[in-house]
Amino acid sequence: MLDAFTKVVSQADARGQYVSDDQLSALTQFVAEGNKRVDVVNRLTGNTSAIVADAARALFAEQPQLIAPGGNAYTSRRMAACLRDMEIILRYVTYAVFVGDGSVMDDRCLNGLRETYVALGVPGTSVAEGVSKMKDAAIAIANNREGITQGDCSSLMAELGSYFDRAAAAVS
Repeated sequence: MLDAFTKVVSQADARGQYVSDDQLSALTQFVAEGNKRVDVVNRLTGNTSAIVADAARALFAEQPQLIAPGGNAYTSRRMAACLRDMEIILRYVTYAVFVGDGSVMDDRCLNGLRETYVALGVPGTSVAEGVSKMKDAAIAIANNREGITQGDCSSLMAELGSYFDRAAAAVS
């Protein structure tokens, strides 16, 4: 994982060039939106339990077979593992938002996750649907305009959504 600044410098160095004006402008914009990123991360981390619980509740309402006897989330131990995994994915999404780079999710969270779920018999499509439900809950909380840095957050919300989409694609 590289932060935004290291990534730009690394790319320029690999080409043997100076950092371009466009790259400097993009970094300036990244810094200018820093408070918005911090606000989003604070909102997500402060509402982790609600995001995970709401997503799980919605998932199990749509797919009750998961919590029925013999289902992948049947028994409190399996349910706890499911909720733990959802929380881990959410935590790595917050890291990605903070640094503006989704690659942090790959190395430490998503690589090998699909294979692990396949080996355990966990339905990847259900996990992906749970991640999608976390996305909806997280964006609703992060996009609440009350008590945060004002300004247009549409690109940041799209970025946030893309990290959830990346996680969902990795497990399905």
